[in-house]
Amino acid sequence: MTPRCPLRPAGPTPPEGEELRAAALAHARLWLGTPYRHQASTLGAGCDCLGLVRGVWRALYGAEPQAPPPYRPDWAEVGARELLIEAFERWLVPIDQARPGDVLVFRMAPGVAAKHCAIQSGPDRMIHAYWGRACVESALGRWWRERRVAAFGFPPV
Repeated sequence: MTPRCPLRPAGPTPPEGEELRAAALAHARLWLGTPYRHQASTLGAGCDCLGLVRGVWRALYGAEPQAPPPYRPDWAEVGARELLIEAFERWLVPIDQARPGDVLVFRMAPGVAAKHCAIQSGPDRMIHAYWGRACVESALGRWWRERRVAAFGFPPV
């Protein structure tokens, strides 16, 4: 069963399918250059990887369906639950084959919870924010592909 967006934004209905992915990617590109700020999600001022996905959600649907709890930078190394994947499974659509505009999830080391996410921007490219960098578009090279554990699409309304 495909989840449906629980909130409708004021204004026009968001696009679906390829148009939805294109809209997600176009908005993610607006975040390029936004400084890295842990737990932030403000275009141009600061974001972390989750903040980028949250910002794209707000652009597509309006209000976020759930506020993330406070989290430490090392939250995935000290807990066993897959909190990021669990949240994405509630609000996004699990997919097998990611395309530009879809959300990618990564496990940074064996035995720890997945803790990094990005928006795929091309066959071998992604947009993401991570410690020590701004929000950037970078290669989705072998190192990242080996750590990818899940992919999600934004839900139709």
